[in-house]
Amino acid sequence: MANTDNAGRVVKVSGPLVVAENMPAAKMYDVVRVSDQRLIGEIIEVRGDRASIQVYEETGGLGPGEPVYTTGMPLSVELGPGLIESIFDGIQRPLDEIYRQTGPRITRGVEAYALNRTKKWDFVPLLEAGADVEEGDILGTVQETSLVVHKIMVPPGVRGKLTFIHRGEATVTDTIATVEQDGKTVEIQMMQKWPVRRGRPYKEKLAPTEPLVTGQRVIDMFFPVAKGGTAAIPGPFGSGKTVTQHQLAKWADAEIIVYVGCGERGNEMTDVLNEFPELLDPKSGEPLMKRTVLIANTSDMPVAAREASIYTGITIAEYFRDMGYSVALMADSTSRWAEALREISGRLEEMPGEEGYPAYLGSRLAEFYERSGKVVCLGRDGRVGALTAVGAVSPPGGDISEPVSQNTLRIVKVFWGLDASLAYRRHFPAINWLQSYSLYTDSFSDYYREHFGTSWEEYRTEAMRILQEEAELEEIVRLVGQDALSERERLILETARSVREDFLHQNSFHEVDTYASLEKQFRMIKLILHFYHEAQRGVERGARLQEILNLPVREQIARARYLAESDIARMDDIEKAVSEQIAALIGEDTEAQYA
Repeated sequence: MANTDNAGRVVKVSGPLVVAENMPAAKMYDVVRVSDQRLIGEIIEVRGDRASIQVYEETGGLGPGEPVYTTGMPLSVELGPGLIESIFDGIQRPLDEIYRQTGPRITRGVEAYALNRTKKWDFVPLLEAGADVEEGDILGTVQETSLVVHKIMVPPGVRGKLTFIHRGEATVTDTIATVEQDGKTVEIQMMQKWPVRRGRPYKEKLAPTEPLVTGQRVIDMFFPVAKGGTAAIPGPFGSGKTVTQHQLAKWADAEIIVYVGCGERGNEMTDVLNEFPELLDPKSGEPLMKRTVLIANTSDMPVAAREASIYTGITIAEYFRDMGYSVALMADSTSRWAEALREISGRLEEMPGEEGYPAYLGSRLAEFYERSGKVVCLGRDGRVGALTAVGAVSPPGGDISEPVSQNTLRIVKVFWGLDASLAYRRHFPAINWLQSYSLYTDSFSDYYREHFGTSWEEYRTEAMRILQEEAELEEIVRLVGQDALSERERLILETARSVREDFLHQNSFHEVDTYASLEKQFRMIKLILHFYHEAQRGVERGARLQEILNLPVREQIARARYLAESDIARMDDIEKAVSEQIAALIGEDTEAQYA
């Protein structure tokens, strides 16, 4: 609640930046209400009794002399049942509720609770009165959607004896438990509030050992990201950053998805809103929206709220991580967030850094990405949660030497470099396999060995070697032509083309090809490399390479990507056909081999 006793006064208005005086009690990052229209803002600089405020709404018409009321509280989000399936703006105002109040355009000064205060949820307690509890312990559960069981936790900083616990229906503001702590009674609601700029606490951060399976072959096979890891997708306009993030949001092996549209075009967020309710979760068959939270701060919304949106998103993601869930956060795009940071910094008249970005750009990006991770959550049950952060970067002209890309790459461990030339050739995902990298591959050795033996890493290494050899051979072909290549080198080019077109290329609009399990990916790359090895053997035994490349089985290899998950065992038959058809060319008998 705003303090109206000692209101400050506006002395300067510069776009979203407002300077107020008579603010002796002002503290950094406190939320204030500006003017009698109660525009929401946040203190970002304090000098004596003057405070600089970034206002999250349009400031047209504001002038000196307007009152400023401080709330004494930092910008915080409401955490509790009702988050899933919701769409919020950058400061967690529910856009569906605002639409009901004001229509399609957000009216200045509009206020709405993030969580519905009247809806009743069925609270099922897991503990009984008299139990000793500590921060992070799960008091009970609420079935929020058909896919998400919302776990009601003891808030951080609370521990003691449980003196009361509720059973049955309650709103998010009703008291569902009381704890006796140091002789005082602490009331606990289903809703918590948490400052967005402060990471939520945990017991221990763990090393990442398990990949986040995305179903995208170029990512899972060559450049995997860890559960609890960080990744960046830099790329020029039209290279498929948003489509790639949509694919990750749809198919990644995460129980909760938080999608932050940060300064992106409104039609892209509309696509998400239209697609997600229709897309079915591959495991449950339910709409994907039933495990998704959307934060929308589109390019026509106030620029200051864009700066807050990624903090709002990652705080909500941390909350679900604390329940023990695997959460994937998609931020699209951090370049638009950095531009908002640059605009506010310029209005504060701070010393600019490279390309006008503030000198603290790198540290702010690090603060954001470092909140990801696989952690042991608070509470006595030792549950483990993971938060994976994937940020898109939109460098002007596709030049990743610019500050946002470079500062991001110093922090994240996975780089999916999008290539406009691949996108123009209709190769999607347009991730350049020669520029991209993942620093997690060695961490997953035990995981791959447990599920696929040593073959996974061997196949990945050999496929990457073939793709790299292709790049070197293409330089020779451009200089002297393909006729100068040996049979072995021409086979390398053909195998690399098969890896690119039959494995790396993936049709996001095809019912089957849009997603591939690790087992299917393993069998596909094994099949392509099996053909390569058999073709090598055939050439060594005197077969002409062109005859091998014209074998009917090559069409079956190309169409293996369209085999449904239930039919992937048919790839064994294709492997057998490869050996049989090449053996027939060189006059060998394969009956004994497959008896």
